[in-house]
Amino acid sequence: MAETRPITAGGAIFGKLKALGVDYVFTNSGTDFPPIIEGLVEARRAGIDLPVPVTVPHEHAAVSMAHGYWQISKRPQAVLLHTNVGLSNGVTGAINAWCDQVPMILMSGRTPVTEHSRFGARTVPIGWGQEMFDQEALIRETTKWNYELRFADQISELMDRAWAIANSTPKGPVYLSLPREVLCEPCPRAGLDAPSRMAPVTTAPDADALARAAQTLLSAEAPLIIAQRGAGSAAGFAALQSLCERYALPLSHYWSNQLAMPLSHPMQVGADPGPWLEKADVVLVLDALAPWFPDKVKLRDDVTVIQAGPDPLFSRTPIRNFPAALTLSGPVDTVITGLAAEMNRQSGDSALATARRDRITTASDATRAQVVALAEKGCAAPMSKDWVSLCLGRAIKAQVDAGRRATVFHELGCPLPALDLEQPDSYFQEPHSGGLGWGLPAAIGAQMADPERLVFATMGDGSYMFANPTACHLVAEAQELPIIVLVLNNEEWGAVRHSVEGLYPQGSARAANEVPLTSLRPSPDFTQTAAASRAYTETVTDGADLPDALDRAISVARSEKRQVLLNIAIARTAPH
Repeated sequence: MAETRPITAGGAIFGKLKALGVDYVFTNSGTDFPPIIEGLVEARRAGIDLPVPVTVPHEHAAVSMAHGYWQISKRPQAVLLHTNVGLSNGVTGAINAWCDQVPMILMSGRTPVTEHSRFGARTVPIGWGQEMFDQEALIRETTKWNYELRFADQISELMDRAWAIANSTPKGPVYLSLPREVLCEPCPRAGLDAPSRMAPVTTAPDADALARAAQTLLSAEAPLIIAQRGAGSAAGFAALQSLCERYALPLSHYWSNQLAMPLSHPMQVGADPGPWLEKADVVLVLDALAPWFPDKVKLRDDVTVIQAGPDPLFSRTPIRNFPAALTLSGPVDTVITGLAAEMNRQSGDSALATARRDRITTASDATRAQVVALAEKGCAAPMSKDWVSLCLGRAIKAQVDAGRRATVFHELGCPLPALDLEQPDSYFQEPHSGGLGWGLPAAIGAQMADPERLVFATMGDGSYMFANPTACHLVAEAQELPIIVLVLNNEEWGAVRHSVEGLYPQGSARAANEVPLTSLRPSPDFTQTAAASRAYTETVTDGADLPDALDRAISVARSEKRQVLLNIAIARTAPH
């Protein structure tokens, strides 16, 4: 006979999350957590199946771990934070998840409303200090749905709604505020062990728009695809390769934070779409927040731009005025497969494609050769970022050829072009929201999702410091995660300096030896930070030594199942 006695609401939440498919709850606890901790123990004793609670001593890292877990597993996870102060630490991670369309269930406690005479009322001064008029305002703009739990018996239905909305097109984070008095109440068990009663909404392209887009691409003389957030799935990745090959459609990975096709593909023309955009008569934009630099790109007057993706117009972005003669709304892989089927139905092979195929292939080969040549020039002391990418890509290729999966998480670390990756889910770059500190914890989440995968976190020294590395290395050790961290250390905020130089190309800062507000000297010894959590560490200063250091790092991660950090000295770009 099924157990029918109520359970403390704090524990009931965990049981419901497990029923929704949540494997982990990434959390940093606080004084609002007594009913959660008591409820967890109670639920365990009652034999309720629960997700694993993971203690993460910084909230931004906790949210980023859920982010990375989703990117590998495609299963949304949950994050539980401490009232408003924990929520404020986690908001940067929520901004990143929102920008990257990553679903997750975010929760934080809420300081008790009552001062006395109710179980769970305020007991310590921070109960007054953490009170806010509108705690949800901290996160409202970067979630799809937010609410405050009012009664314990709402838990099952509210979690169903939160899960369904998070997983609907376009996907994204949702948020639930949890007052302590409510968490202390008994919760009925009905529905807590059941999956959601609500199905997520998945959109699909309008049939007429799909037919028009197919005809437009088939009749194009100089088409171009710009992909920024991958192809949606392994099936979409394969379908996009076939589509581009059959119809000779060049594809540019402009500021891409995921891989849309193998970098070795003959239709992959590199990260700079500028020369192709100037001549393009049709441009297919695949889920790209900013598909080109408006001040530097001049489009043809007669160009047709097709915007495609989960939210083709990025409706929650206040200003985004790229043209959209046609819009195809739906998950990227759905759009790709639908477009391919419609193009095949209308025409089959295209004579126009035959005419341009050799030209695109030649340009693609030349671009890759230039990337390799530039990277090889950077084998020095200190070395270039491109050289690190080239060496890492070669090390990964050897592992993939041996049948192993590998993924690079990049945050101002190893640039994509020289990595020469070929597999879906092999590359994730920081979200375009720019909330630094994402790369290391996201890679840890990815490693938790697939413990046998080789996971590399590559980042600049500034990004590493933003990642709350002590907290991250603690989790990696506690969870026995053999993540490989590459800190590309140029002792500066390189992205900031390059931004100054880009806005003032002839300015004083470009010619200066030292640019104000960008120096990170004297550089900490990052190997000691990682070694404090028993990581294997090395400092590499000469580019010629890097391939062997990478081999040692991979060997330690695979054989000892231990985390690794390489502190790699890279050159600062000289003034032009």
